[in-house]
This record gives sequence, C-alpha cells and structure tokens, in this order.
Amino acid sequence: MAAFWQQRGRRQENGGLGSVIDGLGSVFDVLLANARLVLGVSGAAVLAIATLAVKRLIDRATSPRDEGDPKAEQKSLEESWQDLALIKTTPKPPKKQRREDLSEPLLSPAQPLVPGEAPDHKGCTVPLGAPQAKSSPLRCLTLQEKLLSHSSQLAVPEIQVSLIPQLARSICTQLQNFLRSKCPELPFGRLFLSGALLDGLEVLAADHIHLMLPVALDTGLWSLISGEDTVVRNPQYWMIKRIDLGYFPRGCSPWDRFIVGRYLSSSVLNETLHKLLVASINWPAIGGLLGCAIYPVMASRELKLEVKHDQVDLSITLFPVVEMEDKVLLAVPPEGLVENLWLESFYRLEVLRVKELDAGDSGARQLCLRILNAVCKSQPSLHKLGGSPVTHVILHLSDTASDWAEESLADRFQQVLEELVASLEKGVLPSYFNPKVNLFSGLLEEEIDEMGFVLYRAISEPEVLL
Repeated sequence: MAAFWQQRGRRQENGGLGSVIDGLGSVFDVLLANARLVLGVSGAAVLAIATLAVKRLIDRATSPRDEGDPKAEQKSLEESWQDLALIKTTPKPPKKQRREDLSEPLLSPAQPLVPGEAPDHKGCTVPLGAPQAKSSPLRCLTLQEKLLSHSSQLAVPEIQVSLIPQLARSICTQLQNFLRSKCPELPFGRLFLSGALLDGLEVLAADHIHLMLPVALDTGLWSLISGEDTVVRNPQYWMIKRIDLGYFPRGCSPWDRFIVGRYLSSSVLNETLHKLLVASINWPAIGGLLGCAIYPVMASRELKLEVKHDQVDLSITLFPVVEMEDKVLLAVPPEGLVENLWLESFYRLEVLRVKELDAGDSGARQLCLRILNAVCKSQPSLHKLGGSPVTHVILHLSDTASDWAEESLADRFQQVLEELVASLEKGVLPSYFNPKVNLFSGLLEEEIDEMGFVLYRAISEPEVLL
C-alpha cells in the first residue's frame, strides 16, 4: 500500500499526468472491449497492436529511471523507436467498400502482377495498348563478376600511355647528353626507363616513372658483401667493396672518388648527382624545348624531377644502378648513419616470373596483380603494400595453387588477401627470390597494424576494397 501511495504521489507531482494516463487507460479498455463488434476481427487486432505500443511508450515515460544505469536513457529511446516502427508498419484494415462505389464502372481491367514487380499504388490509369514499363529484377553480382567489372575500369588513359614514355625518353636523352659532357671521366651506362607503365601493370593513372642510370664497375676492382655480414643485418642490402688496393691503388678506378671506408658510397654518389640536377642543368631551357616545365625536387633524398605538361603531370625518379653477380643494386641507402649500402631490387625478376607463369597456363596473375595494385593505390593505408609485396604473395601462391584461370580469379583474390593478413600478423613476408629477405622489414609497427586491420575486415567482404 505504501508503494502505491508513493507512486500516486509521484504522478501528482508531475502535474496531474497520472490522472490523465488513468483516463487514457480506461478509454483503451473500452475500445478493446468493443473493437471486435465495431471493427471486426482484423480491425480489432490492428487496434490491439497499436494500443499496446502506445501503452508501452506511456509506461516508459512515467516509470522512474534507474539513475545508476547510464544506458537507461539510450535503451528507452531505442525501445521507443522500435515501438514507433511497430505502429508505422502495422497493416491498415481494408477499407470498407461503399454501396455507391459498386455502381461505378471499372476504368481498366486488373493486370496480373509480374513476379518481382511491385503493384502500382498510385491509382493511375494506363490506356489500353500503351507499352508497359517493366522493371528488371535486381541481380546480386558475385565477387567474380565484380572483379571483372572493376578490372575494366583500371585502364590508364590513352593520352598518358602514349605521351608519358615519349616525354620521359626525351628528358632521358637530354640528361644523358649532359652527363657525358659534364662528367666524361665517369663511365655511366646508357640511361633507360623502368616502371609498371612500360610493363603493362600500371593502373588508374600513370603519374610516375623510373629512370635508371647504370654505373659501370670493373669486376676486378670491386666485390659484393652481403648485408647479413654488416651492422644492419639485412640481406636485402649489399656493400660494394674496393679490393686489391695494394696492386691497384686509389685512382685506378674512376669511381674511387666516391669511396668511404673502402666501400662505394651510395649516399655520396646521390649527393653528387643531386647537385648536378639542381644547380648545373638548365631545366627551363630543356623544358621549353620539350614543351613542358621541369623542376628538380630540392628537399628530397631521392633524385626526383617534377614535370608539368599541358596534358599530364609526371614524377621522374633517377636511380643509379649497379649490376654485379646477377644482382641489381640501387643507390637507395636506408635512413641512418650507414651510407655505403645498396638496395637489391627484385622488380625485373618479379615481372619476368609473373609473365612467364601466365604464359605457361594462360593464367590471370597479372590481372589479379593489377586489381590489387589499384586497391592499394586507392587506399592510403595500403600504399606500401602495392607493387613488390603483393607480387611476391602471388608468386608464393603460384607454387601451391595451380588453378589461375580467369574463372578462378575470385578464389585467388580472396586467397591473396588471406595470405597478406597472415604475413602482417607475423610481420614477415619472405622474398620469393631470397627467403632470407623480409619485405616488411622497412615498415613501422603502426603501419603493419593499420594495414592488417583493413585487410582483415575485407576478408569477410572483399567487395569493400573495390
């Protein structure tokens, strides 16, 4: 009894809200008692559902809240939305037909419903013989169909495919002529272009290309030392050591001027070339001759040129390259105090191996690689996965998964995602050509976590990446 009076007192404090609610409850009871007689069975059911929902709203509005539960207000709001949805979706009882309606002529014969087609609720009349607009049923695309459709959108614009190599070769020729006239004592090889655009693996847009500058070394004066035997303990880096200084002292090789501690320094060579690119070459004159503007990037550690053309914008990166003992070494030292290291590049072997495998079984490895490169290019968090890491995962899978036909593209795509996630979890992706090399060694832990999270979510729904 005490609880009852406390409840009643609370209702009175609310400004007479309790008496109003009691009155509404009485009205609901009368309506429900007579609903079956007035509205029939179906109408009574509809009224009962609506009445129940409204009463639940009123009960929650008047019931005391649990102040200790911070989620009570959110919970009551969610339940209120559910009750309102219940009222909104309650089917309306059929309208009772009036006697005078029966005497009105039919405007048009009833049309049978086509499966999958919604009936016309607007009451509009369509003249006989008029063409009927039929809505085609919705069709869910499979992952295979989505991948093939997405691949058709990856083509690089034709203007870039034709103009960029031509423009880059013209710049290459001008740079070659300058080096021969400015540094005739240095036996640089013939400059050549490299990159995914030339190999048919570029996607979406061609905005960068590599310019390779061969450094010709006398193998009798130089030898390679693996990065495993150096302080970095990284087998992907190598050192180029000057040998036989007792018989062939400094000065016998034109590259001795770039020696630091008996090793050919990639950093010193890059610094020399950077000064030439920035201060010695008349790029405005060359750009005017080629119909573009060329700007050397001043602050970059890399040797980069930015090219502005009326139709394209291009970034060119220059790489001094040494080829010794079947290895391709780039003058890309790691950040830090070690300046004599050269990075081993597997790009040439990657492209050659992928194309050989596809030619052998008419496979879709290149197609899968282009799609994955596009995904990494369009997702900022996945930029560092594009190119070499994805290629090596595909090459590893080619040793275990033999079916690379286009019909199996979806299965292979899903499998590549799973392998990437597994490698990111371990933080290790072995190189296909040298298992000692970890292609993830240059990534930060935060980068690995972010990439792993994005790909892990995509395993259950790969379409989100497309």
